[in-house]
Amino acid sequence: MSERDIAVLGIDLGKNICSIAGFDLAGRIVFRRRMRPATIPKFTSRLSKCVVAMEACCGAHFLGHRVAAQGYDVRLMPPEYCLTLAPVGQK
Repeated sequence: MSERDIAVLGIDLGKNICSIAGFDLAGRIVFRRRMRPATIPKFTSRLSKCVVAMEACCGAHFLGHRVAAQGYDVRLMPPEYCLTLAPVGQK
């Protein structure tokens, strides 16, 4: 599987670094990345169109608009429904 074969892209927004995880149709993690929020639109422009899931916060609305303009289906979730995407012990 490659980064182009993802069904859901999960983004855990942080102040300086964001954790990104790509999942296939079976729910398995295809890849994990950590990057700055400003580089996410450039990164998503290389991927196939999929669902982008983020925790709803003020930064998520701005980033969600930029990613949705690329043709992605952006879904914002309340914080109580979100689990961290970063491996344990790295936050």
